[in-house]
Amino acid sequence: MTNIVFIATSIDGYIADKNNEVEWLHAIPNPDNLDMGFVKHMESIDALVMGRNTLELVLTLDCDWPYSKPVFVLSNTLNAVAKGYEDKVSLVNGDLRKLTEELKGKGYENLYIDGGVTIQNFLKEDLIDEIIITTIPVLLGGGIPLFAQQENTLEFICTDSEVFSNGISQNRFKRLRS
Repeated sequence: MTNIVFIATSIDGYIADKNNEVEWLHAIPNPDNLDMGFVKHMESIDALVMGRNTLELVLTLDCDWPYSKPVFVLSNTLNAVAKGYEDKVSLVNGDLRKLTEELKGKGYENLYIDGGVTIQNFLKEDLIDEIIITTIPVLLGGGIPLFAQQENTLEFICTDSEVFSNGISQNRFKRLRS
């Protein structure tokens, strides 16, 4: 099983601004309509695991449901999925190691891990195998950070780096395991 993070951050490492908003993601013009590898990434995964906050953010976006793969939402507080999304979203909770083993047992081999707290919790359990970070050249000066304090050092290696025509960059890191 491979757990992959695909996320955008500001130069200073934030995934949302001080108001928990993400409009700044579009601060840099994208005249070529680059998807920055999102379609290829979505084709490579079997399902998504995201947190409740990320689901709530996605539901506020002015677009159709953006995922063609099953979405598992981690929540200890939600009792039901928003009306109209029952066939797209499944609620899950509990130990992340057990959850990933259960999903693997159901045939999900490549999981897209999304959402700040969810990513941080997967990292705390050393359950992230790859991180793809798209850096938007904007300094936010505060907000929701991608990373939190870690008890243990986790080593990664940069396997690819790309600068897009609009100045946005993307780095791919793979977990080094002994």
